[in-house]
Amino acid sequence: MPPPRLIVGLGNPGSEYEDTRHNVGFWFIDQLARQLQVRLSPQGKFFGCLARHDDLWLLQPATYMNLSGQAVAAVARFYRIAVDETLIVHDDLDLPPGSIRLKQGGGNGGHNGLKDIQSRLATPDFWRLRLGIGHPGERSEVIHYVLKPPRREERAMIEPAIDRCLLAWPVLAAGDYAAAQRQLHLKTV
Repeated sequence: MPPPRLIVGLGNPGSEYEDTRHNVGFWFIDQLARQLQVRLSPQGKFFGCLARHDDLWLLQPATYMNLSGQAVAAVARFYRIAVDETLIVHDDLDLPPGSIRLKQGGGNGGHNGLKDIQSRLATPDFWRLRLGIGHPGERSEVIHYVLKPPRREERAMIEPAIDRCLLAWPVLAAGDYAAAQRQLHLKTV
């Protein structure tokens, strides 16, 4: 597999969303940018904040979750980044807090950010790094749930999961997705 050239953390812009469950993708990109010692800066033509490290681009769309594909497609087209060189980092309701899954392709699970990216790239075959946030139990509560900060005990599971992803970064950056999966798909305690 080719190594990733575009890493996209999904979330919503603005201080009111900063600490919400829906923004765990942004949390990851913030941490990865620090680790790589690069600074994200607003880029209007790419509809988000972008940073470069060698031939790798980090992106936080500024379009709000439901239009994430606009930013992803703009960067991918401009820099000629293939779908299988794209990794989307996002929250996942179907995984308990602290769980991580790395996979290529698949459905969108009702995640509007993924839905828009699939639509604008005309394929679901990009890589996904799914960070578990848990489910509120009732479908009618999902919107309210994802737009609220995680409880203290949930955050105490989510943050170490992000740390595990950062530890696995060298393997991921090399394009060794199988080794990254073995490292990341550990059972949470």
